[in-house]
Amino acid sequence: MAKQFEEKKFNIPKLKGISEKTVEEHLKLYAGYVKNTNIILAKIDEYSEDSSPLVGAGEEHAYALGEIGRRFGFEFDGMRNHEYYFSHLEGGSTTLTADGSLMKAIEGEWGTFDRWLKRFKTLATTRGIGWAMLYYDPQSQRLLNAWIDEQHLGHLTGLAPILALDMWEHSFVADYQPSGKKQYVEDFFENLNWQSCEENFASATRK
Repeated sequence: MAKQFEEKKFNIPKLKGISEKTVEEHLKLYAGYVKNTNIILAKIDEYSEDSSPLVGAGEEHAYALGEIGRRFGFEFDGMRNHEYYFSHLEGGSTTLTADGSLMKAIEGEWGTFDRWLKRFKTLATTRGIGWAMLYYDPQSQRLLNAWIDEQHLGHLTGLAPILALDMWEHSFVADYQPSGKKQYVEDFFENLNWQSCEENFASATRK
């Protein structure tokens, strides 16, 4: 039987702009990604082992394996993206350490923190559903911004997420309405615990 991924628990305080009800419902969606990731892995094991003596292992379920294999990336990335996102909201907001390594890397890539922040906020308001991500590329030792469609389309291979901002409508519409997307982004940064991003960056640069 495939190993099970476990749902993480997050200690999220009262947030500016983002209601406790939205956080509660959002965490339920995250739990669903964890559950579905485990279900898919179990089904892949089941279909791969289940075969008649006349058919190779998994061949009689080739179509089903193909379909759930494609679905796996959506569910797994949905699980992992949300783990980054909710970790950013734990423990209360903090500022980015002015002379820390992440700040220096941002300034080295974009010149100033404000220039990066403006670009990232513009990226976050991209039309459609998905994620705005700040990545670290260990090969080039650079930070990169990227937009992810849905949960999984556009992830940059081999890069470590440093900051993940959920821009699916379920993350903000109940509190902000569709027209309030920009204010949601502003409030996210007001609520952001930069320490979580600094820890992600430290982990990525140690590898």
